[in-house]
Amino acid sequence: MATTPQIKIPATYIRGGTSKGVFLRLEDLPQAAKQPGPARDAMLLRIIGSPDPYGKQTDGMGGATSSTSKTVILSRSQQTDHDVDYLFGQVSIDKPFVDWSGNCGNLSSAVGPFAISKGLIDPSRVPENGVAEVRIWQANIQKTIVAKVPITNGEVQETGEFELDGVTFPAAEIEVAFLDPAGEGNMFPTGNIVDQLDVPGVGVFDATLINAGIPTIFVDAESIGYLGTELQADINSDASALAKLEAIRAAGALRMGLIIELSEAETRQHTPKIAWVASPQSYQASSGKRIEADDVDLLVRAMSMGQLHHAMMGTAAVAISIASAIPGTLVNRAAGGGERDFVRFGHPSGTLKVGGEAIKVNDQWSAVKAVMSRSARVLMEGVVRIPGDSF
Repeated sequence: MATTPQIKIPATYIRGGTSKGVFLRLEDLPQAAKQPGPARDAMLLRIIGSPDPYGKQTDGMGGATSSTSKTVILSRSQQTDHDVDYLFGQVSIDKPFVDWSGNCGNLSSAVGPFAISKGLIDPSRVPENGVAEVRIWQANIQKTIVAKVPITNGEVQETGEFELDGVTFPAAEIEVAFLDPAGEGNMFPTGNIVDQLDVPGVGVFDATLINAGIPTIFVDAESIGYLGTELQADINSDASALAKLEAIRAAGALRMGLIIELSEAETRQHTPKIAWVASPQSYQASSGKRIEADDVDLLVRAMSMGQLHHAMMGTAAVAISIASAIPGTLVNRAAGGGERDFVRFGHPSGTLKVGGEAIKVNDQWSAVKAVMSRSARVLMEGVVRIPGDSF
């Protein structure tokens, strides 16, 4: 019986924020995968271990959750005034597709450190001690991200005292700024800060549909029967809840113009996100930590790839920060209304503070920037192996 040898591809496994992913340099990829297309997708699917009908990704690098089924491809930037081009691929766990429709805000924090350590940044840009500013071109959404990476003795500093809820151990703080996260035009696709969604078989809901960081549908927790204090076990094991939330997400995607027919939502799971918001109240986070109502401005729970996220996606945090800065959105209302330049929200693992700035010009809102602190740490580096006939 004929066998196909495995091939080796240089790779690094990194935690960025509350996510983990396989990081690859474009120059290290097999020739057939250097360009976008079926070969690249097949290679990434095999690296991660998808599609897996068992939902475990046992035969790959994936961790069987949306937060750990991620890939990143980096190269020296082809854009003016940028250091590195960053392409993110969200790999489906049980289906044979890679979603390229959005960014990963959490893994964005690991792009600068990886680029520095792998020689993708001009050494003259990296101080012996201090902070290296890395300008990142996010190729999926055509946006600029600026990461401030701490450097000690000429190398990326990974350890430190910064604590991030959703991550067990402290690490070095990395400030990440998402510039012009909504882009040109009205970041509210319908032109409204609040719309009504009529979801067949589910009901009619008020919703804020915003494209900032990542297209996101915000609804009030109470309107869909929730409190805003839910943890993963409350949602992810409830088939009827998952179906309801997916129906709302699909209806929102249609209203936002991201899909033409509802059936298309099934193969566009990474975007848009759906989240529900509520006014502050006390709850116990998944770690057992007590979060008091006074600790937060609002509560937010968000879905990622069909499951309640264990913390908060970085791109959704961008959407939260910008929406909270705009009076009248459901996010702003849940936070108490008025003008604000930052918000601290509660999520299943704890709390997160994010800053957001938006301006209104000619009756149209534009996002200026969103800023948050994350951390990143290399977990393993070397090569990944996949059968040579995988792609």
